[in-house]
Amino acid sequence: MKPVLMAAALLLLCGGTAEADIYAYTDNSGVVHLTNVPAGNDRYRMVMRTPKMAVAVARADFNRVARRRYQGLIHAAASRYQVSPALINAVISAESGYNAGAVSPKGAVGLMQLIPATALRFGVANAFSPTDNIDGGTAYLAHLLRIFSGDLKLAVAAYNAGSNAVIQAGYHIPPFAETQAYVPRVLAYYQHYLNGGGTVSGVNQPPVANAAPQLIQVSNP
Repeated sequence: MKPVLMAAALLLLCGGTAEADIYAYTDNSGVVHLTNVPAGNDRYRMVMRTPKMAVAVARADFNRVARRRYQGLIHAAASRYQVSPALINAVISAESGYNAGAVSPKGAVGLMQLIPATALRFGVANAFSPTDNIDGGTAYLAHLLRIFSGDLKLAVAAYNAGSNAVIQAGYHIPPFAETQAYVPRVLAYYQHYLNGGGTVSGVNQPPVANAAPQLIQVSNP
């Protein structure tokens, strides 16, 4: 394999891993095989080690750049639907890490991970479009905050599990492992942005304009 092609292959293997140790071997036909999971195959030899910290820093740098890029759209949607920019940023951080091309195994798409039914309901023409996705996701957040009378914890739980699940759980966080983990994560991001974290400006307002600020409890019900 030519050095340039091997370098490109190594970069591709590094891109999706938390720790990108790359292994290679050359078969009898002269074909170079690369993997980051040698799985006990003793033919592979390590050819590159990328520390966890390097990959984490690269991902953090990407997130910072992307976050700055979308603040205009986030503030426009926040003003339109009277939802705090801190909450929108918190949901995007938890849902996609500011990756507009993100697609979940369940088919949720884009920055705010809208499923097709939600996108259709809130008039999202192209869920991969940052403008459309942020607008639809923020409209959905505003809708949930109204349903749950400004209760941020319940609205966030409903964003993950659906409003019916929250109602059926007696207006508590549903007993789903994913949702139980999701709510504290979003609320932690929310507090971070309210406190000026992440260089996101203009976010120090309650989740819905004109609503009283809340003391957020992140413990399970």
